[in-house]
Amino acid sequence: MLKEFKEFITRGNVLDMAIGIIMGSAFTAIVNSVVEDLLMPIISGLTAGVNYEDLVLSIGGAQLKLGSFLNAVITFLIIAFVLFLMVKSINLFHKKNEEPKEVTEKDCPYCKSKIAKDATRCPNCTSKLENYANALE
Repeated sequence: MLKEFKEFITRGNVLDMAIGIIMGSAFTAIVNSVVEDLLMPIISGLTAGVNYEDLVLSIGGAQLKLGSFLNAVITFLIIAFVLFLMVKSINLFHKKNEEPKEVTEKDCPYCKSKIAKDATRCPNCTSKLENYANALE
């Protein structure tokens, strides 16, 4: 059982997950700073400093803190939007760095198997491909 645990814990998936969790917690600090230090002051200025924390609904002896809930929802939406923008910009950066892959294969129009791009006859169904050479490229 100890040997199995050692294999499990040293497997690449567990290490990748641990690194992801650590990076995620570090990234959380960045996102929180963007939201709290950059965006929330702008939103507070646009809403004339209205504090929703004081919005409370009393039912019987219970108090429903609607203002706290509303603030949490707004903060969540802002964080989700900031993350969306960050991921979108990172994806654009990765797409620019990828080189287009050269096409080396095509599909046979008869049997749909993969064949070399410059083939004139399909090795699987032995069909002549000269008529389709230009159409497939």
